[in-house]
Amino acid sequence: MSTAVTARPATAADPRRWLGLAVLVLAVSLVAIDATVLSLAIPSISETLHPSGTQLLWIGDSYSFVLAGLLVSMGALSDRIGRKKLLLIGSSAFGAASLLAAYAPGPGWLIMARALLGVAGATIMPSTLSLIRSLFPDDRERATAIGIWGAGATAGAALGPLVGGVLLEHFWWGSVFLLNLPVLALLLVLGAWLLPESRDPKPGSWDVRSVALSMAGVTGVVYAIKEAAANGFGLAHWYVPVAFVIGVAALTTFVRRQLSLPAPLLDVRLFRNPRFTAAALGSLTALIGLSGVVFFMSQYLQLVRGYSPLAAGIAEMPAFVGAVVGGLLTAQLARRTGARVTLTGGLLTMGVGIALLGWVHQDSGYLLLGVAFLAVGTAEGVVYTLSADLVLAAAPADKAGAASAVSETAYELGTALGIALVGSVVTAIYAGSLTVPAGTDPAVADRAQESIGGAVEAARTLPSQLGDPLLAGAKHAFVHGMNVAAVLAAALLFASAASAWYLLRRSR
Repeated sequence: MSTAVTARPATAADPRRWLGLAVLVLAVSLVAIDATVLSLAIPSISETLHPSGTQLLWIGDSYSFVLAGLLVSMGALSDRIGRKKLLLIGSSAFGAASLLAAYAPGPGWLIMARALLGVAGATIMPSTLSLIRSLFPDDRERATAIGIWGAGATAGAALGPLVGGVLLEHFWWGSVFLLNLPVLALLLVLGAWLLPESRDPKPGSWDVRSVALSMAGVTGVVYAIKEAAANGFGLAHWYVPVAFVIGVAALTTFVRRQLSLPAPLLDVRLFRNPRFTAAALGSLTALIGLSGVVFFMSQYLQLVRGYSPLAAGIAEMPAFVGAVVGGLLTAQLARRTGARVTLTGGLLTMGVGIALLGWVHQDSGYLLLGVAFLAVGTAEGVVYTLSADLVLAAAPADKAGAASAVSETAYELGTALGIALVGSVVTAIYAGSLTVPAGTDPAVADRAQESIGGAVEAARTLPSQLGDPLLAGAKHAFVHGMNVAAVLAAALLFASAASAWYLLRRSR
């Protein structure tokens, strides 16, 4: 292994490497939980901060949005200054941003705080996966370790709604952020003690221009997709194609610059490896499906079915259980059937699970929901864990941080796109399908058309002859939008499965 280890090296005989892995799983689980824990708090935030429909999407999106834009840059930075050092610095910053989010006085402040959490999270995630390579030089042990790590990442995302539900049952919505503080304190103490330091022995300079280009490219493209899904490409929204063109131009320039630099932030030549490309694509599309499901199903369970936050979190538990089991079984499945069958099968299973939600109605039995949650969670555990292993195995050891960042970027970009695309489709269809009863005050009608949370709040202020039909119409419109979005997300997963099958055609 060519990674330079500058502090206590982990050896195959050192039992503390497994304790170090526990610290890394704790870190990645925390970041993953933060990506989804807010979903169940959306109704409470709507009632307290009164955000618009667009602000509501940005509250959910800004975290993953910024995280995705900075992961490659921070992964390369960890190769240069030390992966352990950046992990501990990022954990401290994550705690400070959590405090700001918990006590945000308005939607704008909350969006900003979530963005700062994304900056801090971008310093944590690449370090966790690249440190696994330092801790576990043995291939078989590393596969097992990545399976445990992947289970933590996917289980964290699936566990977020349950954690949020428990907290919201007893406290205000800001409590979902204060939960981070004791976990981060434990992470800082144990991480400083148990983790080895490692870095690229010949890292080169950290190219600031490449950092700016990657951030501008990812931000521009995701923003354009998000706005186009919600508002279309009409003349009134001329900035959407402009943002898309700027984003594509920035990414194109970024790729060309990486090919010309002696020490690039991201070695884009890695994408010539079909296993690497299939893994990154699979992780991206799987997270689009998972985050989209979490986003609209949390609202469906609470605002359409009338579940409490805790009951909604418990209802989504099959996804959490499935994510843990899928992540832990990935290495065994891949050894028996090969990466091609395992990755393709995982994507197909996830697509089927999401497609089931296209047939959910207001009064559907829980069996249908439970089966869908279990399929999506289990498949996500398999896909993400195998993708992380394929990405890490395809990269040189001294570029572990930058390569890990590709896997993490796919994870967070998928989360951002899932909320952006799925959330925007649901919002657009909801607004277009909602029929407001005649005689409703225009201001109240506008609030109802912003989101189903706004409609629930508006219905409470109206007399029953207006409020009841408004609420019934809002629930019908939301479920219709959810069904369409689920079918579209499933189609994306099926297309990704076909791509993985083609790209891995020569892989055992």
